[in-house]
Amino acid sequence: MDKRITLADIAKKAGYHPTTISMALRNHPRLPASTTEKIKALAEEMGYRPDPALGALVAYRRNTSPKQQAAPLAYLTNWHNEFGWKNSTPHRNFYEGALSRAKQLGYKIDHFWLGEPGLSHERINDILQARGIRGLIIASHQIGVDREPRIQWDQFSSVKIDFFPTSLHVHTISNDQRAIIQLAFRKALDAGYKRIGFVIPRWWDTYVNYAWSAGFLASQLLVPEEDRIPIKIFDTEPDAEIGMPVTEFETWRNEHKPDVIISYNEFVQHAFKLLQIQTPEDFAYIDVCPESKDNDHAGVYNNCERVGELSVEILAGQLQRNQVGLPNYPTVTKVEGTWIDGPSLPTSKLEATLSDTA
Repeated sequence: MDKRITLADIAKKAGYHPTTISMALRNHPRLPASTTEKIKALAEEMGYRPDPALGALVAYRRNTSPKQQAAPLAYLTNWHNEFGWKNSTPHRNFYEGALSRAKQLGYKIDHFWLGEPGLSHERINDILQARGIRGLIIASHQIGVDREPRIQWDQFSSVKIDFFPTSLHVHTISNDQRAIIQLAFRKALDAGYKRIGFVIPRWWDTYVNYAWSAGFLASQLLVPEEDRIPIKIFDTEPDAEIGMPVTEFETWRNEHKPDVIISYNEFVQHAFKLLQIQTPEDFAYIDVCPESKDNDHAGVYNNCERVGELSVEILAGQLQRNQVGLPNYPTVTKVEGTWIDGPSLPTSKLEATLSDTA
């Protein structure tokens, strides 16, 4: 077996101290870029490969050693007001997940509202550096304030939760909305339903780059064309308190006669109440954005806490490798949902009849 190339071997050939070699291979910012690239090229030429077992030992010692002061990570939001994003269950859960995982990994979360009066995007760079912050989580940017922060990206490691701001191309962590709606559709089919409807506000689909409608339209290929009900998309504002327009919904429902409807409670519950709709008596119902796993309806829990946790895990990995700046090849990590059984989606009467006669 060939002898493993060590840092000492590279140091001897390069004429540097082993500590310098280690810093270069970890992209340490204290070294000149030319020195780092020279050492990395030599290491590649010599066939150096990191020892995974040694790396695991270093990580173990870091996590079990006496805790130092928690290193700060910035959580940058841009909502119409400082904490308006906390009124949204998914965004609140993103933050809670990030907060929890950061604490476990020895970090703390500092929240910054980019819309704060007097806080220019240029000034935020000075504040971040003055506080010793090297890692950024870009999160909770509301439609209407979709602008990329003017940050000196080459000074920071960064990740983004969800798709906004759209012009910022960094590693992104998000819920898998396509998989979530497809799971809901499949569960409706499994329960014996054929005419499956989907009602959403347009902004809700736009916010996730049309993933909801894309997943639903793909799922409709599983049913005969005569059972494919067009998605009902409503042009309501994100902050509309009344949710789904009642008359418009009833017109669509009477025309297409769905036997199960997929949506989310916050949007439909006001209209359902006004129309005195009972589920599953009037039609079956699936909630694709329940507030908790202890939901009163059948639905798909989005696991937004896990999205927040992953944002910290991926960012921590970048920090450990001293990876800064915008990536050449941004990646997207998707978190799937978890199905929740509930009384709003019983086995359809047709399916039950077929089972009884089988």
